[in-house]
Amino acid sequence: MTTDQKIIKNKVGLLELAKHLGNVSQACKVLGYSRDSFYRFQQLYETGGETALQEISRKKPCLKNRVDPDVEKAVLEMAFERPAYGQLRVSNELKKKGLLVSPGGVRSIWLRHDLQTFKLRLKALEARVAQDGGVLTESQVAALERAKEEKEAHGEIETEHPGYLVAQDTYYVGNIKGVGRIYQQTVIDTYTRVAFAKLYDRKNALVAAEILNDRVVPFFEQHDIPLLRMLTDRGTEYCGKREHHEYQLYLTLEDIDHSRTKARHPQTNGICERFHKTMQSEFYAVAFRKKLYKSIDELQADLDNWMDWYNNERTHSGRYCYGKTPMVTFEDSLPLAKAKKLDDSLQSTIEQNTIVCQMK
Repeated sequence: MTTDQKIIKNKVGLLELAKHLGNVSQACKVLGYSRDSFYRFQQLYETGGETALQEISRKKPCLKNRVDPDVEKAVLEMAFERPAYGQLRVSNELKKKGLLVSPGGVRSIWLRHDLQTFKLRLKALEARVAQDGGVLTESQVAALERAKEEKEAHGEIETEHPGYLVAQDTYYVGNIKGVGRIYQQTVIDTYTRVAFAKLYDRKNALVAAEILNDRVVPFFEQHDIPLLRMLTDRGTEYCGKREHHEYQLYLTLEDIDHSRTKARHPQTNGICERFHKTMQSEFYAVAFRKKLYKSIDELQADLDNWMDWYNNERTHSGRYCYGKTPMVTFEDSLPLAKAKKLDDSLQSTIEQNTIVCQMK
């Protein structure tokens, strides 16, 4: 319900209450209105219905104080051309062109057009490009890239379909008496939130690649969609020289791109971090109080059962899940991935044919 609707509802309520009580003074006292207001509302309601009761601002703009239309147009164009510029810099740049407008005047224009923040200007720029199909300038591209980096630094990851971006992280489970240290390799599809988890007694590049080879890549191959890109932190198990690093070598062999989180920004891989919090509270905290584990395999068996429940029965509130389970989300979005795969295949064929024609 909007603010206007709430205001109208209160005024209609006053009229109805007065009618029900048969006493205008008592109705006004209960709802906190004056008798003058009641009779004004009653007159407006009788002449124009509920629409006439909406609040009308008495503040009228002083048009003579508005800047020249040409100046306003220049400010708006600058907002699209240089969205990263602040109001002071916009004012200075326009002065170089002979257009006089103060920083406060720039902000007033932005406010009238909902462009007062960098994010709003970027959003307007993206909408204009999508509508007009224009070519971005270097400064516009730089601004959009900067916004993308800021989103990723705060955990806002761009993902388009299953397999587009898969996040991986290492989770330290603990040191169990008689078993030793236990580490978990976690892999999550960022679009559908389908997750994989496997336990190891160490953390290194070999085990990081092993879970991909054992569970993740076969899963995507089974559904005939490619795994395009991995997102990891900058730990030694994920980063190193390709020639001597099992994880890097495996990604190269499988033709999987590798993205790393921004330095000192663990929230970039927030999907894994949030999953670990859920797993700790819903599985490990309960399992270790119910049972005394004597081996990793024994704990892995219970973990597999919980993961099956997580993927197939537990509803998820992720961005693209809409309250469905991760596997239902995965199955429903398979056409997106297959359509993308078909488009890429078509594009590759066109490029190959073009090269052949040029050679002839």
